[in-house]
Amino acid sequence: MGIATRAAYGKILETELYKNEKVVVLDADLGNATKSMSFKEAAPKRYFDMGISEQDMMGTAAGLAASGKVPIASTFAVFAAGRAFGQIRNSIAYPKLNVKIAATHAGLTVGEDGGSHQAVEDIALMRSLPNMTVINPADAKEAEEVLKAAVQYYGPVYIRLGRAAVEDLHDEHYQFNWGKGEILLEGKDVGIIATGIMVGKALAVAAELAKEGIEARVINMHTIKPIDRTLILETAELTGKIVTAEEHSVIGGLGSAVSEVLSQERPTKMAMVGIQDSFGESGSPKDLLEKYGLTEKDIMLAVKKIIKYA
Repeated sequence: MGIATRAAYGKILETELYKNEKVVVLDADLGNATKSMSFKEAAPKRYFDMGISEQDMMGTAAGLAASGKVPIASTFAVFAAGRAFGQIRNSIAYPKLNVKIAATHAGLTVGEDGGSHQAVEDIALMRSLPNMTVINPADAKEAEEVLKAAVQYYGPVYIRLGRAAVEDLHDEHYQFNWGKGEILLEGKDVGIIATGIMVGKALAVAAELAKEGIEARVINMHTIKPIDRTLILETAELTGKIVTAEEHSVIGGLGSAVSEVLSQERPTKMAMVGIQDSFGESGSPKDLLEKYGLTEKDIMLAVKKIIKYA
């Protein structure tokens, strides 16, 4: 097991991003939890704790971006996408300012913090905004590369990070390809398109399917917006069946983005593994993933069902 993507965020702030004099980091009194505090240790004059005021933080980040800085605004995903949506919409996305939003503690795996702190609709909110890029890294190495790439890219970027540790899927040679999905495994019988913590589970399912002679093509769709339309269509053409997997509501997330592409250009049988129009609740990450149908078993059932009825 590797480390959490939020921890990778803190690491890359402390080891590399502080070297860029244009980078400034803001947090909403959650620096220890989001791991942005590591930037304060490396570059204290470019770190700002805004207090518990996400709306003000996003407005300040917009002002800093308009002044030529590259602000990274950190807070929990439920506060970033929810509480500060209006400021992100009107002050950052609308004028297309160069603000990076590092949204930690996303999804159900916040665990015991409960439904009030579990952002399961943040991808839907952020990808609905014009000019916004939305990225959901699958492991720590990918999170590091995403942060580095985001700082080099001009425009608003929403980066979804998790609280719990995730397994390592990439080695030190991995290079993040902006806007392009990553083919992790080739197969012709079904396409499994996953994002975030569900990517590792999709690979495990593919290994089990292979024992039964079923070849699954597994794709890490780290960038939800802009979605890699070419890779989605290519996978649909190759397999004729698509299963999506995400730690997010099936409404407005990865599954919706994939279905929007397929319904317009190549109608394809598909199934969505995700949270079924529900808030979360308090519990261990493991128990919550089981209760809300986000396990390897759930992906396997979706694949078997779609193969049977395709």
